[in-house]
Amino acid sequence: MDMVAKCIKSLLVAVFSVFLAVSVVSAQDHESTEPATAEHHEKGEGKLDPAKIIMDHIKDAHEFHFFSVGDFHAVIHLPVILYSPTKGFSMFSSSRFGHEGEEEYNGYKMEEGNIVATDGSVVYDFSLTRNVVQMLIALTVFVFLMLGIAKKYKNGEGVKNAPKGWQNVMEPVITFVRDDVAKPNLGKKWNKYLPYLLTVFFFILVNNIFGLIPGSANVTGNTAFTAVLGIISLIVILFSTNSHFWGHIFWPPGVPLGVKIILIPVEVAGVLIIKPAALIIRLFANMVAGHIIILSFISLIFIFGEMNKVAGWSFSPVSILFTVFIYFIEILVAFIQAFIFTNLTAVFIGQSFEGGHDDVDGHTHEVVSTM
Repeated sequence: MDMVAKCIKSLLVAVFSVFLAVSVVSAQDHESTEPATAEHHEKGEGKLDPAKIIMDHIKDAHEFHFFSVGDFHAVIHLPVILYSPTKGFSMFSSSRFGHEGEEEYNGYKMEEGNIVATDGSVVYDFSLTRNVVQMLIALTVFVFLMLGIAKKYKNGEGVKNAPKGWQNVMEPVITFVRDDVAKPNLGKKWNKYLPYLLTVFFFILVNNIFGLIPGSANVTGNTAFTAVLGIISLIVILFSTNSHFWGHIFWPPGVPLGVKIILIPVEVAGVLIIKPAALIIRLFANMVAGHIIILSFISLIFIFGEMNKVAGWSFSPVSILFTVFIYFIEILVAFIQAFIFTNLTAVFIGQSFEGGHDDVDGHTHEVVSTM
């Protein structure tokens, strides 16, 4: 099994590198085919733009673009669903906008990845973008997998005998979240919050892993995705609070009055803004950073190639080696970031329902006993 897993990982890295290389080459070739007019030179057109290529790969879009070879583009176009107060609902394929999104269709056009009306009217976009589609696919695969595992447990497999197949993979992870995240941070109430913590952990993890597949979308590197997770965690935290918690927030005991005036706004901001922001920004930044680094190493080949073809070919092995290294790091980061988000959520929830000093001491003893 270990040998098969290593082969699969190596194959994914190789395919990922080829996709990126072909994509960058095709982008470079497309730019170089434009007329080399004086105006183009003044604007810097016809040159490789690594920043634009990287941003096009990590941001959301209305299509899955895998690679391009000449005039052939391996693309899966997604449905566009729009509502305009003047036109009503409109549904069509994103291919109507052309490969580069330069064409207009039915009174709509693309501007920097966003669909707008040509007459400037308001448009509500309900399209299934690649982030949405990939998230639904990832959840479908994961739910199908978990239902299969649950069916095995229901039939007695893994209960009366040793776990088999995917049970061996999932059971240690679930046990880890229970024993190292829920129990230490939530004390006697761990069982109440464990379903939510497991849901958050696996939801982030499965989207992190799918984001490493070549040609896929970086779902967890989207601020809308992480913001929703952060807001949901904030709601759970607020519903877990008690009067003692808010009493310490709005009137910290044992603090001079002058300090309380400064401390109260800080405490309120910490609960309503800082804690969810820490969850949102940490996950978003870490997942985007890895993709940017990988794409940057691939882009270096063509940056050197523009200066000198020999330099480009010479730097290629170095770039590929660094890409493979960072890719394996990203696999580890996918698990680490799911754990950190879940663990911080458990910590914040545990802080929200702490009672008086007696209750805190009891909670502390529970933590020590479950470590």
